[in-house]
This record gives sequence, C-alpha cells and structure tokens, in this order.
Amino acid sequence: MGASLGDEDDTTPRELVHFITQQTRFSLITDILAHPQQLPSMYELEELNPSVSDATVYKHIQKLTDAGIVKEVALDDDQRRQGYPWKFYGLTEGGLEFLEEHNLLAAEETLQQIYDTISDKPEKMVKYENAPRPDDV
Repeated sequence: MGASLGDEDDTTPRELVHFITQQTRFSLITDILAHPQQLPSMYELEELNPSVSDATVYKHIQKLTDAGIVKEVALDDDQRRQGYPWKFYGLTEGGLEFLEEHNLLAAEETLQQIYDTISDKPEKMVKYENAPRPDDV
C-alpha cells in the first residue's frame, strides 16, 4: 500500500490510520511529539527505540516521510557544527492535522511529560537533544 496524505493516491483515511498506527511507526510519531522541540535526530529516535534495529527505525521514518506525515529538516550549512546532528524529523502540518482529526494527538502533553522524566539518557543523546535546530520549521 502506498499510504499518503496526497490526493493522487487512492488511500482511504482508514487505511492511513492503520498505516500510521502500526506499532513502530506510531512509536516514532509519539517520540517526535514527546521531543522537547518535536524535532529529534535519527540518533535520538534510535535511542528511544532500543528494541528496534537502527535500520528499521530509518525504514519506518522514510515510510512516514513518503506518506507526508513526517518531514526531514536540515540545518543550513553555516549552522552545522561538527559532532552535532544536522538532520531532524518532525511532523508535517498535514500530518499533525490528520493526527488531530483522527484523535491521535490526545496524549501529546502527557508524552512530553513522560519524555522529561527519562533520567538515564546517554550523554550523546543529551548533547543531540540540545543541538541547534532549524528555525524555519
């Protein structure tokens, strides 16, 4: 199935809800919502999903991107710093609207509170969490 928010696809809202709520994909969406800037790096997403391989995290982020739910945003070349991430993943405006329309955002505030309680984050994750993010997203 080529699930997508776009009109050129014959995907029904029900099929898209099913696509989004697949366990790994929905976990990644909730990780994005829970992140302090709602723009985690790939490393942060991988750390938040230790039972899933890095390749699987990447594959599902790509599927969500292709579906128009997630967008990849990057720092401009002059904003990039060595040793810090420069690509981040956030929800698209259409993705947020779809999630809200289908009552899939009800726990956003709770997710952020839970994220804030994670006390055993690796040093690299804290560093990445505090890395500069693009301003114009």
